[in-house]
Amino acid sequence: MKQSAAAPKTSRAKPGDSSGAALTVSRPELLTGGSDRDFRLLVHNLFGFLARHEAIREGHAAYIGLVGIEYTILISIAHLSAEGDVSIRTVAGHLHLSGAFVTTVTKRLLGKGLVDKAMDPSDRRRLCLTVTEAGRTLLARLAPVQRQVNDVEFESLGAEDFRRLSAMLERLLDSSERALALQRQLAVPGSPKRR
Repeated sequence: MKQSAAAPKTSRAKPGDSSGAALTVSRPELLTGGSDRDFRLLVHNLFGFLARHEAIREGHAAYIGLVGIEYTILISIAHLSAEGDVSIRTVAGHLHLSGAFVTTVTKRLLGKGLVDKAMDPSDRRRLCLTVTEAGRTLLARLAPVQRQVNDVEFESLGAEDFRRLSAMLERLLDSSERALALQRQLAVPGSPKRR
């Protein structure tokens, strides 16, 4: 008689986590007393913070008659211009977005007269983006409100907290990219296939 393969073991929650649910992480650094409760709290707090931050971004954008992503790309072009020429690729890399998506939003900003594009004299295949006078006027109008809101949103951070959080986010962006690649590779059984 043929024996069936044993079902894969699922990590179960340890004492102190009364849910009995499978652990959502296995790295000891992310477990407290064998429980993933604190990890889940961190993730859910991140969702809460990011939802509020997104609402704040939408509020900044609405103040100057834009939607959130338009405002984000406009202000990114303005700030990145201080460091040199800005291309679609520059903005996409800075914001961790696809070039195609940044191109679509940039076209809307061009249509609104908030951004200009010019051919890069050193590489005719590349376009350089700049913020127009109208775009700079909108950002200048927003700045006093933006400063006050941002100061309150991040008031709990001291200088060292700010530097450490910034460094942690850089590392989390890298590891989340690897996690996305792994998730696609594992292609969860039973889920609809993407086309």
